[in-house]
This record gives sequence, structure tokens and C-alpha cells, in this order.
Amino acid sequence: MEISSLVEKQRAFFQKGITKTPQFRQKALERLEKGIRRYEKEIHQALRKDLGKSEFEAYMTEVGLTLSELTYVKKHLSAWMRPNGVPTPLAQFPAKSFEMTEPYGVVLIMSPWNYPFMLCMEPLIGAIAAGNCCIVKPSAYAPHVSAVLKKMLSAVFPPEFAAVVEGGREENSRLLEQRFDYIFFTGGKAVGQLVLEKAAVHLTPVTLELGGKSPCIVDETADLKLAARRLVFGKYLNSGQTCVAPDYLLVQKSVKEPFLNYVKMWIHKMLGKNPLENPNYPKMINKKHYHRVLELIKGEAILEGGFGEEARLRIAPTVLDYVSPDSPVMQEEIFGPVLPVLTYDTIEEAETFIRDREKPLALYLFTKNPDTEQRILRNLSFGGGCVNDTIIHLATSRMGFGGVGASGMGSYHGKKSFDTFSHTKSMVKKAGWLDLPIRYQPYTKGKKQLLRMFLR
Repeated sequence: MEISSLVEKQRAFFQKGITKTPQFRQKALERLEKGIRRYEKEIHQALRKDLGKSEFEAYMTEVGLTLSELTYVKKHLSAWMRPNGVPTPLAQFPAKSFEMTEPYGVVLIMSPWNYPFMLCMEPLIGAIAAGNCCIVKPSAYAPHVSAVLKKMLSAVFPPEFAAVVEGGREENSRLLEQRFDYIFFTGGKAVGQLVLEKAAVHLTPVTLELGGKSPCIVDETADLKLAARRLVFGKYLNSGQTCVAPDYLLVQKSVKEPFLNYVKMWIHKMLGKNPLENPNYPKMINKKHYHRVLELIKGEAILEGGFGEEARLRIAPTVLDYVSPDSPVMQEEIFGPVLPVLTYDTIEEAETFIRDREKPLALYLFTKNPDTEQRILRNLSFGGGCVNDTIIHLATSRMGFGGVGASGMGSYHGKKSFDTFSHTKSMVKKAGWLDLPIRYQPYTKGKKQLLRMFLR
């Protein structure tokens, strides 16, 4: 089906009002859940082919999180859909004020390749819960997952309600030429800017989930062994291809040596002495990104790793020491298993280093000092993060997830997803048994005094 025709069919279906009922939304979410469970084995196999993910990691970071989100949204959807009463100002007496939500209409969801299942499904769950029709565009870089998504959603939903459009740049371009009621994009900054530019033509609202260089600060009060374990988990999960992975380490000079010894220890304990032979260690998505990441580490002091195997597109977990802030590896988001190490003397120095750069999607702080914790949380702007852990802040439906500044705009997960894909209408229902004359002309001195009393 042609893209323009598909959009028109979805718009016609939305206009029937079927998707607005709570019964339709709940049933759609239930059908999606059944579809995921029915195709779970194929999803795992596709994730293995595209990214080399083990079944355990595929379930932990993609399928399991998606099913958890579905459970949470189904449980709370009826409450979210109810009108929300709010106090009415005295000047509007007698009246009732309330807010009610409505779906935007036909929405476009453009998902990335690094978590190609979860980052497609979680916004889709929110869009369906809010009552929209949806067109999903998976990344062409993860073709096996894209094919399973199309197969699954085609079996679960009619195309006039939810459909998958496969393809690459040409299909992306054609989609962005269409008029949508909302666009949800997850990916890189450059494409995000293009999405925003195209959306502006039709004044289409957007959510941009981007990325950036997310710092990890470790101070001298931290539990170094535990901090290193949690840093290694968050950094090398999915071979570093995680938008909220710790992109670089800022470690206090006084504890640098023992901390890096722990980092190396945990790399070996978790991934083995030869991680490239570990069957559960994921691969880079393609040759382009494999060579891009290896190019970033050229000329750097390698403390651990620093090599790859092109035949299997694997890069060993790498730690770079004595990295300069002007180094190529510090100029872009790495999106690979490479950890640059920088040091600082005082927390003020670390704070200034981060504040002078673009606002990151995530920030991680390991400390036992409550003053340091409050200082960093108060003074630095970032999308979200953790104190004394990494990346787990996104694995909950009870908090929103999103960026700020160059790392994105808007948020989702749980109710935030429902809100993102809903327009909130503010309403006042006025009674007719009393009509105060104060607002009507002629304006008199007495009315002026009453107005000041009501509106002060």
C-alpha cells in the first residue's frame, strides 16, 4: 500500500471514533500482548541476528520491559481516561472545571536500531492507549526485527489502525512529507533535526528522543568495587549501543587507579578474559558503525581492549586512559563499547566540565556524600539518571523518560506515554441559574472595585 494511501485510510478510520472508546483501547492492548507472546521466539531470534543479543539480554532489555509496560498501562488506562476535575475560580462561580483527554489522530513512530523492538513497542503502547491510529517505521539497520514487527502487527491489527512501513531513507523521506497529527522519533541528533524541520511544515507536534555524551562521575567516597560493577554493566550492555550508556568516566584523581583496577576486574568476571568469544556478548549493528567506533580510539592510550573482530562485528570492551577533552572520542556520542577516562580534583571541576557541554540524556553519580549528590542534582541539567547505579532509571513505568536540550524533548513511559499521545482539553461548564453582571459593559467604578477583589 502506498504511504499516502495508508495515511488517508488511517485518518478515515480514526474519524469513525472507534479508537476513542475505552473498550477498543483495552482490547487493542490485549491483542498486542498476545501477539508479542505468540511471536516471542521469533523476536528473540531476530534480535540475535541483528545485534547478537542473547535470549536473556533480549528478554531483560526488550521483550520483558515491553510486557511490563503493557501490564502497567492496561491496569491504569481507565483511570487516565476519566475527566479530571479541578477547582474553579470564585470569579467564574457558579461553574465546574475539568480536563479531558483526546487522541491526536494519526501518529508516526520512528524507532532506532539499537533496541529495535522495545523502542518501537513502548511508544506504540502509549499511542494505542491514547486512542490514536499508528504508523510504525522501524530502522532498516535491524532488518530481521523490522520483518518480525511487520509480520506481528499485520497479524494483530488491520492496517487502517496500526501498520508497519519498512525501508530506508526513501521511505523515511516519504513518510515525513505526509501530514501526521503527532510524530515520535527516537534516534540521532542529525535526523532528529530533519524530523523537526519536516514537522514544522504542518505544525505537527513532536517528541524527540535523542542522545548525547552521558557522563559518569565517581568520587573518592564511592563504594569503588560496587560502582565499577554497575558501571561495567551499564556501559557494555548491548556492546555499548545504548542511548543512556555512560559515555565517559569522570573519576576523582585520588581513587582513579584502584577504581580502574576494579573496572578491569569486572570486565573479565562478567564477559570473560576473551569477551569476543563470549556467546552472550552482542555485536555492533553493521560494518559502518564497527569501523566508526574503532576509528575513534586510534591514537589513544588503551588500558583494556582496543581491538575487534570484523568477521563477527565485535569490539572488545575497551577502556581509554589519559583521554584529552579535545580527543575525537570526546566529540561525539560513542555508541560502542569504549569508555574514555578523564579525571578531576574537585567536584566543582567536574561540574564545570559537564555544564560547559551539551545537556546529556543521562548522568550517573557514584558518591556517599549527600552534599555532592545535592549539588550535582541541583546545578546540572540532564534528562535523567541514577545515583550509585547506571541506566536503570529508564526501566520503570512509574517515571517518565526523556531528554532536555540537545538530548531531546518530551518524555514517555507509563502515564507519560499516555499524556504524550493525548491532547488535554481544559473545560468550564457554566451554570445558567446565576449570571453575575460584573464582566459586562458598561464598566463602572463599583464593578472595577469588585473586579479587583475577585482577581487579586
